[in-house]
Amino acid sequence: MTRHTPEFLRTRSSNLSLRSVAMEQSMTMRSETIDNTIDAKDLRPEAFTKPYLEFMTENPTVFHAVDYFKQKLLKVGYKELSSRDSWIGKLEPGGKYFTTRNGSSIIAFAVGASYKPGNGVAMIAGHIDALTARLKPTSKKPNTHGYLQLGVAQYAGALNETWWDRDLSIGGRVIVRDPDTGKTSVKLVKLDWPIARIPTLAPHFGIGMTGHNNRETEMVPIIGLDNSDLHSATASVSEQPLGGQGSFVSTQPPKLVKLIAKQLSISDPSTILNWELELFDSQPAAVGGLDKEFIFAGRIDDKLCSWAAFMALLHAKSDPSESNIKLVALFDDEEIGSLLRQGARGNFLPITIERAVESLASAAKVPFGPGVIGQTYASSFLVSSDVTHAAHPNFPQTNLPEHSPRLNVGVALCVDASAHMTTDSVSMAILDRVAALAGCINQRHMIRNDSRSGGTVGPMLSAAMGCKAADVGIPQLSMHSIRATTGSLDPGLGIKFYKGFLDNWDAVDREWRH
Repeated sequence: MTRHTPEFLRTRSSNLSLRSVAMEQSMTMRSETIDNTIDAKDLRPEAFTKPYLEFMTENPTVFHAVDYFKQKLLKVGYKELSSRDSWIGKLEPGGKYFTTRNGSSIIAFAVGASYKPGNGVAMIAGHIDALTARLKPTSKKPNTHGYLQLGVAQYAGALNETWWDRDLSIGGRVIVRDPDTGKTSVKLVKLDWPIARIPTLAPHFGIGMTGHNNRETEMVPIIGLDNSDLHSATASVSEQPLGGQGSFVSTQPPKLVKLIAKQLSISDPSTILNWELELFDSQPAAVGGLDKEFIFAGRIDDKLCSWAAFMALLHAKSDPSESNIKLVALFDDEEIGSLLRQGARGNFLPITIERAVESLASAAKVPFGPGVIGQTYASSFLVSSDVTHAAHPNFPQTNLPEHSPRLNVGVALCVDASAHMTTDSVSMAILDRVAALAGCINQRHMIRNDSRSGGTVGPMLSAAMGCKAADVGIPQLSMHSIRATTGSLDPGLGIKFYKGFLDNWDAVDREWRH
């Protein structure tokens, strides 16, 4: 870790409490006013703390996060590109665009005003999925001793011990058919109160709760009560199945179907054709610590780096002399291997770049083919962005000296000798140069030889495109817990670094050309 401390950390390290309501409001206003002329070194990290908390609280699922990004982009003049349409004639230098896939992945990019076909792309790629518990295709379960329960399946490593006794709400996307037109649409839903809980067993029974619990039978959420069996042999009216036999809604808890329909103002619940709903920790994201130097939140992995990268693109400079493309790609399914079409192993990022270059080449009357695509990738750089492990105070044996980053200092360049990360000596030197220009500190992260490394989207994407690449992470504690910790300055420090990369890649790249 570099030992010097920048001015913005020296002046705020003793008091991160945001001091007053007026100051907090001022910071919020400053962060939401996008100034594309300001240098990265002049960004104040504390200005982004509150907006990040609001984003985390209001956008619990991957579908809500993509919709949030989409609305932000439209508001500042980005144009949406449909993958079904031809892009020829729709892109031009100086333009700003985005495209989505499956409603759960999004790529946004800004074309430099002086762009020429074959010029490079400054890319940041991350993931916005998080460990969660998804409703099973048939989520209705029999009444168990008066409790209504919900059938859920773990996504990645969810339903671990950190999910016990948490206030869980529900959200996601719902597929609805209009009874009048027959057209199908997608609606997003989230409940603003907890409806589910996974109860633990009291220690009086002599059954340990840690280490051997069956996730299918002993970690089933309760969502309500139904004691009608005490008074009648028949089920209560409220629990009679909805829809006809074989319909989707007949496989779901009737009360839940009615509740979701009410939230979406759907008069006929049987028009719900399907849904992808999940449970999430409903406790709002919050600052904590003596000086409010921490952020406590669910789903930090990885709505932290993704949000920071996205905000960096919105705040990136827009100068007439810029000749590259600035791009941020946020993927679904990283936590389960990225193998689906909306994941990083799919063709979403390469095909988006190639279609964009094809359109821009057509406008410039430059022949399009493998040659110009090869030039593009050779002149590009990928920052693979994912949270990384902060130094742990209670398990110092897991920390590697000089390679365990701290909170509220800066992003970490992540290295793995077995190529679970894509960083090498060249890419580290390049990003250290970016940090110097942006007024940032780059930390280092590497695991001990007796530990197991995780993976990122970096190796798969850099291999597919053949571009220079490095892995960068914002540190956090309690990775893969339902609720984790990062520093209250870390979202802003991430924005500061990512903006520095997007703004300075062109100039830094010229220093490496021979």
